[in-house]
Amino acid sequence: MKLQQQTFTIRPSQIKDAQALMNIDALVWTERTAPEPLCWPTREDFLLHCPPASQLVAEVDGVLCGYVGFRHPTNLAGNRHVYEIHIAVHPLYQREGVGTRMIRAAKQWAAQQGMRKLRLRVLSTNPGAVVFYRKCGFMEEGRLMDEYRIDGEFADEIWMSFFLEGTERAEKPD
Repeated sequence: MKLQQQTFTIRPSQIKDAQALMNIDALVWTERTAPEPLCWPTREDFLLHCPPASQLVAEVDGVLCGYVGFRHPTNLAGNRHVYEIHIAVHPLYQREGVGTRMIRAAKQWAAQQGMRKLRLRVLSTNPGAVVFYRKCGFMEEGRLMDEYRIDGEFADEIWMSFFLEGTERAEKPD
């Protein structure tokens, strides 16, 4: 699939996107990419956890092909400068630049919202995703060793982050 020859747009999610987003979740979040497969019990449950505008969605010729979701990791005021993100691209559109474009848009969106940092979590059983995030400028901040048991094997949970342009990391005193 050649995206250069098609209409590609990124926009905030809308209520009408719920079923397509649920379908992508079911395809992407498997036992290799998540602690357990993600299948939403109902559309209402999905919308409760992922309300409209809590994601940026990517469309190719009007077909929803991926998303990046945002949320604050906690409800603490001192943590409101951080967005935790999660990204999923429909398998038919993977390795076509959709994810890279969505990460770029997510960085711009977060900066416009006054965020200083993006963070994400990825399983060690998903090395392709780890490489992708590194290519997008994310760095490993920490690792929870043997955090999950998946298919009889232990998997680490890797925490990665990206500091948004125009923000400086605070220097730690010696």
